Amino acid sequence: MLHEGGLYKTTRFGSPKYVGDPLNAVRIFNEKEVDELMFVDIDASSQNQEPNYKLIANLANECRMPLCYGGGVKSVEQFDRIIGLGVEKVSVSSAFVEDPNLASRAASRVGSQSVVAVVDVKKGGIFKKPAVMVMNGKSNTGLDPIAWASKLQQLGVGEVVLNSVDRDGEMKGYDLDLIGKVREAISIPLTVLGGAGSLDDIQKLVNRFGIIGASAGSLFVFKGKYRAVLINYPNREEKERLLSQIH
Repeated sequence: MLHEGGLYKTTRFGSPKYVGDPLNAVRIFNEKEVDELMFVDIDASSQNQEPNYKLIANLANECRMPLCYGGGVKSVEQFDRIIGLGVEKVSVSSAFVEDPNLASRAASRVGSQSVVAVVDVKKGGIFKKPAVMVMNGKSNTGLDPIAWASKLQQLGVGEVVLNSVDRDGEMKGYDLDLIGKVREAISIPLTVLGGAGSLDDIQKLVNRFGIIGASAGSLFVFKGKYRAVLINYPNREEKERLLSQIH
């Protein structure tokens, strides 16, 4: 996540830990042949700021893989501008809740394949009912994540990123139950985030759901029980072994 110009990793959307310079991180991920990168500016929406177009352009110029940017995007014109900088996808969370028709307008302008909806989910109350959160997990919309994901598909988004606030940075495994319910509700590409602590967690995800986007933060930037910053990524053999489980 982008925060105050640097690259940070959070735990349960709090306690941000500095990982390094975002451009330097991109260079390292380039060398490790990462499949796709997603940068989310956690300051832009919460502070009502415009996206940092200069930084986005620099990231796009450095990136050798598909790049998704999110943070502060509230209009079709911003979608247009960011895609024009060389970014393949633009992700939105709170702005789609405020104006659901923005998804349809954006899909018409830049194509649904470039419109990504981030659904941050947190469980609360006595029954641990999942709800869609916005503003870096601080504001509860009251929306049911399964129904909301289905609605987003109807509105024309091309991909849903399902992110567990409760598991963010915990490295204790994905929320497979919630993922299963959302997977049944939509047919568009689904990427999941929050909880991956090992390649075994990704393996379990792939074994259960087949073709699905397995995303991770802490797993790829920390090493060891003391969470030392060390950018890493599965090599080709490890990725092939994971993908061999897809039926």
